[in-house]
Amino acid sequence: MNVQDVGMPAKSSIRQALAAFALCFALLITTHRPARADQGGISFWLPGAFGSMAATPLVPGWSLGAIYIHSDVSGGGDVAASRAIRFGNATTNLTVNLDAELKARADIGILSPSYVFASPVLGGQLAVNVLAIYGRQQANIDANITGALGPIGFATERHISDERTAFGDVFVQPTLRWSQGVHNYMVYGMVNLPVGAYDSSRLTNLGLGHWAIDSGAGYTYFNPATGNEFSAVTGLTYNFKNPSLDYQNGVDWHLDWGTSHFVTKQFQVGLVGYAYQQLSGDSGSGATLGGFKSRVFGVGPQVGFLFPVGDMQGYLNIKGYKEFGAEHRPEGWNLWLTFAVSPQPPKPAPTSTHLVHK
Repeated sequence: MNVQDVGMPAKSSIRQALAAFALCFALLITTHRPARADQGGISFWLPGAFGSMAATPLVPGWSLGAIYIHSDVSGGGDVAASRAIRFGNATTNLTVNLDAELKARADIGILSPSYVFASPVLGGQLAVNVLAIYGRQQANIDANITGALGPIGFATERHISDERTAFGDVFVQPTLRWSQGVHNYMVYGMVNLPVGAYDSSRLTNLGLGHWAIDSGAGYTYFNPATGNEFSAVTGLTYNFKNPSLDYQNGVDWHLDWGTSHFVTKQFQVGLVGYAYQQLSGDSGSGATLGGFKSRVFGVGPQVGFLFPVGDMQGYLNIKGYKEFGAEHRPEGWNLWLTFAVSPQPPKPAPTSTHLVHK
């Protein structure tokens, strides 16, 4: 802005111009600039996706799972900007500080059909899982922007809100499992098909707007005699560039774990947790905030129930996570409700003693 083009304004005009500029700047910053890491805190990998019994063998055949996730998070604006505008032949520093708070809620439903092959592959058990998402997200940003143009101070506020109910991306996840007594091992891969609702100009999205792949390995210790179980799954995510933003998230590392005790053969109680850390920085022309690596941890309780569903087996699991240690990512709490129906496990073959008694 050059004052020679418009004449020398009075101080009140400068204040009005600054207020208008600050309002536009706040809107620009809060809707497009902060927290683009992991698409505003929504990463390809959803921490908590794996839990107890993650690597144990499955029963061959078709299974169907349904998951409901409720998430309530908030985060502060960790953005401060400084700009300089020219007035006449002199340069006057315009200092702008943004104090923003994001609050978001999500209610997500996931339908997950899977098929477990009976024939071994590489000596292990192959399964293919597909996850389809439908849900509702809402988010609000309250921003206060303050600053000074030389000796002239200014302040303004901005409230932005958005909500959306739509289908999300589709995820395909093959797994391969091996079992050796109480020790169980797993490797997995995962890819998303970016077909979900995505609009780079909106605050809420159910789709990611880009491709991503993830792979990792897991282990489960399970002793049926004692009822004790421990599972851990770790992996890495590679994100492809978001063409709408010319923005590419860095490589992510994640760890999901769960431990439980089967009080009876049908009822388990325990703990679950996760760790999530972005290893490499974001890139692309849209990465105006630099690397912006995100991080979060979560821990909470879980309970699980096994019960018959006709000639099938039903499983209901409830787990909750309280998040902490977040960086460049909102934190809060989330609740998972999982219901799955699968074929009944085969009954143990009768021993020779049983046959004698018969």
